[in-house]
Amino acid sequence: MKVSVETPATIANLGCGFDSFGLALPLYNIITVEETIMPGSGIEINILNNDSDNIPHDKNNIVFKAIELLYNYIGQAPTELKINIKTEIPVARGLGSSASVITGGLIAANELLGHPADEEVLLSIATEIEGHPDNITPAVTGGVTISALEDTGSITYRKLPWPLDWKIIVGIPDFELTTDISRSILPQNVPIQDAAFNLRRAAMFVEAVHTKDEELMKLALTDKLHQPYRMKLVPGLNSIMENLKHTEGVLGCVLAGAGPSIAVISNGKNMNEIKEIVQTTWNNININAKIHTWSVAQRGARIL
Repeated sequence: MKVSVETPATIANLGCGFDSFGLALPLYNIITVEETIMPGSGIEINILNNDSDNIPHDKNNIVFKAIELLYNYIGQAPTELKINIKTEIPVARGLGSSASVITGGLIAANELLGHPADEEVLLSIATEIEGHPDNITPAVTGGVTISALEDTGSITYRKLPWPLDWKIIVGIPDFELTTDISRSILPQNVPIQDAAFNLRRAAMFVEAVHTKDEELMKLALTDKLHQPYRMKLVPGLNSIMENLKHTEGVLGCVLAGAGPSIAVISNGKNMNEIKEIVQTTWNNININAKIHTWSVAQRGARIL
């Protein structure tokens, strides 16, 4: 028996919501987990559509590690499994590629095992591997989410009613930026006024989504906890933000997760000009990028 699961890309943080806000995008990885019938065949991991040498093909692969935790949860150990990872989400671009494959592998394995784990357990296991739930939660549930890792290891989350006409313009540059590097430059302590700034903006974000308040959202999509420090790792980001500041249709521009991709939140108007500004600004400093326009994916991971 084998099970395939399609899991969306995600963008975390969304400016003010560091390690807590996230949204799903209609770009997908597909994870297939198969119980092999030959005793002693061991663990086979195949990476499709991705030639990166940095992705382990053995038991160090994060998909296997997540599946192993699920098996351990029911008192078993995986022995004969074939895992195929078909990737469409670019790696190390801030689009939740690791959260996607972790989630897909867990849901596929849970189906194979007869659903021993509910959503709460799956979220907890996935977050244990990923480290924080901001990408994991929208990968599982779809939509725009607020989530928190509790001291018990459980995940508390809520979905927000994202306005359907608000679009996400995503610029994906042709260079990678690992989460480890992007997190390593963040300070261990921040000024209390910066923490208070983000608290206010996070509250504004939630209210703006619920009331479809465009002017409030323009204020909400700002940050002092991570983007100012990461700016130097993403050439052109500051210029893109400045060039978009007074452009019609733009509600805000944020770093996608840890970067280097960026996300422009738009009210759905003036899309071509917005995309042209992002493209031209990067081209001017010899950075090639792919620019996409997406609606938020309201559906999360699903069994195919």
